[in-house]
Amino acid sequence: MKKIELIIRPEKLEPLKVILTRYEYSGMTVVPAMGCGNQKGNSEEFEKLGIEINLLPKLYVMTVVWDEDLDDILGEIVAKLSTGTVGDGKIFISDVADVVRIRTGEHGKNVL
Repeated sequence: MKKIELIIRPEKLEPLKVILTRYEYSGMTVVPAMGCGNQKGNSEEFEKLGIEINLLPKLYVMTVVWDEDLDDILGEIVAKLSTGTVGDGKIFISDVADVVRIRTGEHGKNVL
């Protein structure tokens, strides 16, 4: 199993959900996030604090997929979520040793 962690533009969540549904993955965690990288972000002066904030709204999405689906899913994600401009986001991939359903305590393949 592979864990896919994505930082994406908020408007790209629906296309991502369509891709994952096509491969029969419905479980995901989505968290609002703020960030900046090469895009640099927007600067706002927080007058009371005397600091500049240069963060843009993003979404953090985490899901787990089977190894055999990873390359196809990644290919579709890059093709459908890319705008070709700075700020499209990042994808982080890591191995998952096991997964446990808290409600039942069952492990492995049946949990996904």
